[in-house]
Amino acid sequence: MTIVEEFNDYRAKMNEKILEENNTVLKRLFNLDTNAFAPGALDGKVKELIGLSSSMVLRCDDCIKYHLGKCHELGVTTKEVFEVFSIANLIGGTIVIPHLRRAVEFWEELNK
Repeated sequence: MTIVEEFNDYRAKMNEKILEENNTVLKRLFNLDTNAFAPGALDGKVKELIGLSSSMVLRCDDCIKYHLGKCHELGVTTKEVFEVFSIANLIGGTIVIPHLRRAVEFWEELNK
C-alpha cells in the first residue's frame, strides 16, 4: 500500500467513526470545513493552495497531505505546488523544512 493509499484509507475510516457518533458540534465543524473550501469568490484551486500553505506553516502533516491530494485532483502543477512550498517556508521559517520533505515525498507519490 502506498503512503497515499494509507493516508486516504485511514482518514476515511476515522472520519466515518467520528461522524457515526452524531455529535452536532463535530458534524457542524466538518460541514464548515467543506463549505469553506467550496468555490466562491475564490475558486477551489486557490482555496486548496491557501490551505496547503497554511497547513505547512502550522506544521500539520495530515493537513498537508489532504491539501496536496485535493491540489492534485484539481490539476495543480508541480511548479505551482513548489511556489506554495517556498512561500510557506518563508513565512514559517526553517522549522517547516521537515514538513516540506514529507510534502515533496507525498506529492511525488501522487504523481506516479
